[in-house]
Parts: sequence; structure tokens; C-alpha cells
Amino acid sequence: MALDEPKDNDEVFDVNGFQFIMEKEFYDKAQPVKVDFLGYGFKIDSSIEFDASNSACGSCATSGGCGE
Repeated sequence: MALDEPKDNDEVFDVNGFQFIMEKEFYDKAQPVKVDFLGYGFKIDSSIEFDASNSACGSCATSGGCGE
């Protein structure tokens, strides 16, 4: 997630005063997409399955999660 301005190839969603922008081609692959605010950050769920080899923590040298 990052701050961005909508472009011609983006889907734009207004939810409770927040604007969410996602590239249309990626949205077609990822839908349904659910964004929850947890009080300390956002949790994003989609139909795309990620494993350790393609996640941000895939290269961590810990046996648990990153930062443990």
C-alpha cells in the first residue's frame, strides 16, 4: 500500500471517506479484495495466494516470522 494518484488504468473505490486505488489488471486477478484497518495498520486479503518464496519476509534468516 502506498499513497498515489489515480491513473486512467486504475479502479478507484471510495469507502467511508478513504479512497483506494488499484490497477485494473491487478484488481481483476486479486478480487475480491478486503482492506481492514486494525488500529495500528492495514490488513489486506485477496484471492492471490502468497507463500514464503514471494513474500516480503521470504529471505529472512529466522525460523519464525521477520523480526522475531
